[in-house]
Amino acid sequence: MAQLSDDCFAFGGRLMTGAEALAIIAERVVALPETEEVALQEAARRVLARDLVAPRSVPPHDNAAVDGYAVFFDDLAPGAETVLPVTGRAAAGHPLGRPARRGEAIRIFTGAPMPEGLDTVYMQEDVRLEGGRVHLPPGLKRGANRRFAGEDVREGSVALAAGTRLRPQEVGLAAALGFARLPVYRRLRVALLSTGDEVREPGTPLPSGAIYDANRYTLFALLQSLGMSVTDLGIVPDDAQAVRTALAEAAAAHDVILTSGGMSTGEEDHVKAAVEAQGTLHLWRLAIKPGRPVALGQVGRVPFIGLPGNPVAVMVTFLALARPLLLRLAGARFTEPRSFKVESGFAYKKKPERREYVRVRLEGSVARKFPRDGAGILSSMVESDGLVVLDEATTSVAPGDPVTFLPFGELLY
Repeated sequence: MAQLSDDCFAFGGRLMTGAEALAIIAERVVALPETEEVALQEAARRVLARDLVAPRSVPPHDNAAVDGYAVFFDDLAPGAETVLPVTGRAAAGHPLGRPARRGEAIRIFTGAPMPEGLDTVYMQEDVRLEGGRVHLPPGLKRGANRRFAGEDVREGSVALAAGTRLRPQEVGLAAALGFARLPVYRRLRVALLSTGDEVREPGTPLPSGAIYDANRYTLFALLQSLGMSVTDLGIVPDDAQAVRTALAEAAAAHDVILTSGGMSTGEEDHVKAAVEAQGTLHLWRLAIKPGRPVALGQVGRVPFIGLPGNPVAVMVTFLALARPLLLRLAGARFTEPRSFKVESGFAYKKKPERREYVRVRLEGSVARKFPRDGAGILSSMVESDGLVVLDEATTSVAPGDPVTFLPFGELLY
């Protein structure tokens, strides 16, 4: 089970910045789940547990990149047409079966092994075949249309590094190297729950003053996109004992506990007290917007992540902080998502020493701000392409200024 030291996230004093929080995650959180082997068909979205060293080169032999005719380059007449007899045939899976001879051309197809000695391939569209002889125009370079053995992966090299999150292309490369099974970390087991007397399950009647639980389903989908094993513990009412019992049961069978709501200090916010009663809560009091009420700690020694109750704040804080923490615990290498410089299409003012995430839609290379800022406007995330990240030093943005754009596509995998 993934566990943390007792003071892993301890940080006191002023509000912690987002950068400081991420630095602590990178420095202090290590992967502790067990490893297992899975078939290639089950490897997507898993995390590779050790380096995958190439047992062979890919491709294993020089081969043709096109359909055409393989020749010795030195048989070609410089500056004039060359005519050679076609004396053999090589196709993918069906090599010529003998060394080639000077003065001959071999009919060859894409992927076929290059016959020994031949070094250049003419495309069939560029030649003329008459009476078993091929007419080859001048001007082709030595080695044209020839793929070399190992130009993709060299035998003995590290093809995939430990900590790699396996996408379809990594699974395909493993298959090309001949691996049928891959060593991966066990899926991180995440217990997910919402809190609040006002929260109701979608599909049930909605009394006056109640809302449907969007947060839990948003988080469930986000966790699935990261390849986590999620246990949905449903909605826990605003009752101190019920919250404490739910957290204790979650800690007994999971690697991480993730909650939304109940993280403030009001009379009906019981999560903070419940965590402190059974472990340690380091309230980060993060200097970010949206999402200041974010907490991190342990129930016993099981990591706990408490996110805000507003749906936009839930998603932003998950992407900014919970995501890198969870990936780190799951064994993935800690890498910042790629961001891009774009042109601001809006004016904006903010407080210093606070990181803000602004919802935007891209129009070409211009970021257009969503017209409403509320942390409860979930449709703003649907209608946006990503977030403009304004760091702690920034206090204002004017139209035309360069800004940092973080696309959702970099965050939702």
